[in-house]
Amino acid sequence: MERDPYEGGSDVGRDLARDLGDEPPSSLRDAPPDILSPIDETAPVSGHVPRPQSSSSVVDSPEHDWALARDVIRPAFRPVGTQGLAIEDVQRDTLAQHAMQSHAQPVLDAGPAGLPVVYAIPAGGFDIMVNGDHLLSWGIEAVELQDAALRNLAAWAATAPWTDEVSGERHLISSDTGDGMDAVRILLPDVIAHLANELGGNGARVLVGIPERHLLTAASLRPDDQGFAALFAEFILEQSGGADEPIDRRVFEIVDGRLVEFSG
Repeated sequence: MERDPYEGGSDVGRDLARDLGDEPPSSLRDAPPDILSPIDETAPVSGHVPRPQSSSSVVDSPEHDWALARDVIRPAFRPVGTQGLAIEDVQRDTLAQHAMQSHAQPVLDAGPAGLPVVYAIPAGGFDIMVNGDHLLSWGIEAVELQDAALRNLAAWAATAPWTDEVSGERHLISSDTGDGMDAVRILLPDVIAHLANELGGNGARVLVGIPERHLLTAASLRPDDQGFAALFAEFILEQSGGADEPIDRRVFEIVDGRLVEFSG
């Protein structure tokens, strides 16, 4: 009996032999090819039929088109010490004068209590940080970037839920949707007002923690429960220490409609 040359070999070898054996017999030309005839775009080339060309282009993306970016751009907090291109130094005319230079550093804005704010384009599992080159490509001023990002954040926050927890006389409100905009929603005046109204009654102070990107938590600190501040601070420290995207380990407080560092 003749031995199978692929016996004991891989399945790939058998499949390859089977594919080759199944090919139809080749045919011989009975006339020379007409080199002046139009080329058939669908004809096989070296045994392969060309794939249809995609109609999308690299320029049809938010990175290259402000009309697309302005509806998805959003702000995000970064830890104190983050380096970038200060937004107050970003001017369209200045960037244009140095168009041949790279402006790859992320645009960096100043948030409350010294928190750095960047601007991000969501891109399927990760974010693209907006930099000076983006602004130059889009042909916009920095204020347009800020306005669009806050508008998108507000639209998201309008339907994003809060988690409300009460234990005895202690009251905690959190945002932990996992959408990546929980911490930064504290930039919105409506959010500040909501937390102040819900937690600040009867002389209570409103504590706020943003230990990581996916968590904003606030609590009511009553005058007769000062020990709770230490528990809240410990919780924020633990959450930030174990986070994949930590923001800040400090405890903040809402005072006169602003976020400031808690003074104890």
